[in-house]
Amino acid sequence: MPSGFADIHLGILMLLGIGVLGGALGAWFFQKIRIPQVVGYITFGILIGKSGLNVLHGEDIEQLRSFTWFALGIIGFLVGGELKFETFKQYGKQFVQILLWEGLLAFFIVAVMTFGVVYWVTHSISASLAAGIVFGAIASATDPASTVEVLWEYRARGVLTTTIIAIVALDDALAMTLYGIGTSCAEMLIGQGGSILKEVLRIIIELGGSVCFGLLGGSIMVFFLRYVHQKQERMLAIGVGMLLCVIGLASALKLDVILVTMAMGMLLVNLTPHRSEKLLTVVRSFAVPIYVMFFVLVGARLQIANMPGWMWAIVALYVIGRSSGKMLGCFVGAKLSGASESVQKYSGLGIFAQGGVAIGLSIMASQHLGNIQITDEFSLGDLIISGVTATTFIVQIIGPAMVKLSIRLAGENDRNITEDDVIDRLKVSDVALKDVGLLYETDPIGKAVQRFSESENMAYPVVNAEEKLAGILTLTQLKDILLDSDCWAWMVVADVLVPGMCSVPESMALKEAIELMEDSGSEQLPVVRSAEDGVSAGILDRRHTRKIIEQEMIRIQAVV
Repeated sequence: MPSGFADIHLGILMLLGIGVLGGALGAWFFQKIRIPQVVGYITFGILIGKSGLNVLHGEDIEQLRSFTWFALGIIGFLVGGELKFETFKQYGKQFVQILLWEGLLAFFIVAVMTFGVVYWVTHSISASLAAGIVFGAIASATDPASTVEVLWEYRARGVLTTTIIAIVALDDALAMTLYGIGTSCAEMLIGQGGSILKEVLRIIIELGGSVCFGLLGGSIMVFFLRYVHQKQERMLAIGVGMLLCVIGLASALKLDVILVTMAMGMLLVNLTPHRSEKLLTVVRSFAVPIYVMFFVLVGARLQIANMPGWMWAIVALYVIGRSSGKMLGCFVGAKLSGASESVQKYSGLGIFAQGGVAIGLSIMASQHLGNIQITDEFSLGDLIISGVTATTFIVQIIGPAMVKLSIRLAGENDRNITEDDVIDRLKVSDVALKDVGLLYETDPIGKAVQRFSESENMAYPVVNAEEKLAGILTLTQLKDILLDSDCWAWMVVADVLVPGMCSVPESMALKEAIELMEDSGSEQLPVVRSAEDGVSAGILDRRHTRKIIEQEMIRIQAVV
């Protein structure tokens, strides 16, 4: 640790600024070299954390614990928003089999390998079994945060993506169950008592309470959304306020924050799919700096120093055993449940990541088993927390890359098309109303009124005697004279035409044309073949443009 940074204590706001800015720059660099951006967040955290410059001290990380819970809650809420009842109805059997096989195989393989190394060091069967069980239970956990962040980054969509999201969402509950039973068994093995039945009952209450509390919070949020869904700013404020209240209460009640908020998001997206989509979109855009800082804190916590060779052997075997267990388990579960070929082959690659859940479980285990000495220098608690920290460091570096590889091999990257993606693909000519007809400056107003009455068009291009575009006539411009039919015979289109309205060429990008429309406050703009010749080519109408964009999104989503 560089001594020059050891005594520097920056304010929390400054640290947040450094974390978000540095994490974003790190993500930008890693994206340039085709590595998932989450690795950039974590790497910057390592640089400024305990294993690097120590700008972010342990006490600073402790003060930011509430922020970490908030970030986990936001991530859980957004993950829950991806879980729809019809998906579970269609793929539920596959999800359960894959979940059990990958979780239990990772548990058993890591437990056996860890037992072997610890027994070789200590020659104590009870201590070796205890270490193996706890490491195995923690190995079953998968980090939903970094996994789903990679899926979002690469716009993944498809059956493999759906399976990965469901598995990492449900893995939290399985890991907690295995951990609770495992630590109870470990305490019994080393003579500290413990009741498996009591531990199972505690887990059921905690998990069931988490889900029920999340569903209650989701119901309240559904009620609020009925009245505030029209205004995005108010919707965001109420949504974030509800999340803060629910996360705070869940933390105080010792419930699982991820499960609570996941249940909220899942209830919301299934009861009010249209309104919830708006909320999830604004929360996702608001959450970017939050999960940037979250992953920076993950990296800052990682501290690997003074570990003997036999502990590094456990780390290596843990990573190998966990990875092979999850890959083999996913393949077996998918095969037995009749899942698609892409799920059988690549789902194991998509659930490598290990993060906050595993670190949290290791801290809890160290508190329960910290007084059991493995060697003169290390207790069982030290072994667990140091080993899981080291494995988390390794897996968090390779995990996001494996998620990226899995969706690329399955061909599911860049398939989650958004409205902005569709707009970026289109030009003005793709959405313009071209057969609307023309009005001349010298045409009587009566002719224009008749033209509007015979069609649903809201505007017509107006040309001069040389048939060059002179402007646009909208129904709004006619409204003041519609009731005064006496003037229709002597007034002409030029009398009500608003001159100087900007036109857009057919070749212009639709995104640029929409920005011009918004800047001018217009619902319609005239379209010309080119800016040079000024020949009318139709009308760009906001309502018609929106309709074409929606149709194109449906078409693309159906294809992919």
